[in-house]
Amino acid sequence: MKSQPIVGAAVFTAVMETAGYRCQCSGECGNPHTKGDGRCQHEHDHYTSKHGRRVRLMAAPVDPLATDVAAARLLASELRAWCSDCHGAAARLARKRLPAASTDQCGLFDL
Repeated sequence: MKSQPIVGAAVFTAVMETAGYRCQCSGECGNPHTKGDGRCQHEHDHYTSKHGRRVRLMAAPVDPLATDVAAARLLASELRAWCSDCHGAAARLARKRLPAASTDQCGLFDL
């Protein structure tokens, strides 16, 4: 039996079964995943290498920058399986691609 979270187990299991208990990143993290034919090879409850750490996949939105509130509203069909390495890297890349914040405060602090 695969490990699963205490809360939201039904949604988690639905996402993982759809993904085959394998990370669904196909390069959004910046890694082309050439060894896995374009898809991350990390599998839930397996190890990263012979002496590596155990992989725990998460069910998270396709958009790695989605807020927690927005993510909680999504259906299982709108989530995907992510390993923590890919999810973190995809979020960093997505933040870099955001347009620069405007320095113009539109008179917010003008007296």
